[in-house]
Amino acid sequence: MNLEKLFTMQEELDSYIQTNNEANGDLFEKKGLALIVELAELANETRAFKFWSSKGPSEREVILEEYVDSIHFLLSVGIEQDLNMLKEWPDPYPEQDLTALFLKTNRSILEFMDKHSMSTYQTVWSCYGSIAELLGFTYEDVMEAYVAKNQKNYDRQKEGY
Repeated sequence: MNLEKLFTMQEELDSYIQTNNEANGDLFEKKGLALIVELAELANETRAFKFWSSKGPSEREVILEEYVDSIHFLLSVGIEQDLNMLKEWPDPYPEQDLTALFLKTNRSILEFMDKHSMSTYQTVWSCYGSIAELLGFTYEDVMEAYVAKNQKNYDRQKEGY
């Protein structure tokens, strides 16, 4: 999947939000923490790790929206580190266990936060590709949901979110 359109849309949204909220300075760590929180919210909606509960996962649409919330911040941290030249979504890892994949993704985010290299950034993208595969999301699903959530984020900003 080509990421250029997503990076462009995210750059525009980030600029809009940061201008309207007078957010200046280095926002990398704040956006990185937001990415980790969004990953946790996604894991919570899948309930993949909740062995103690018989309640199933949230509806597909809820999980997909949480997934693209992460993608917003994944794009944004890349922009902060001038890594938005990444053109294609790297290949996913062949992971079969969602809980293990959430842990691997969290570790990869933390590593990227320490070593802001293209290599560590691509690893995070590969993890998110694997999550999408395990959740049954296509790149088209992700693109559609991202575009919809991007507009929702603009609307929220206009409403004083």
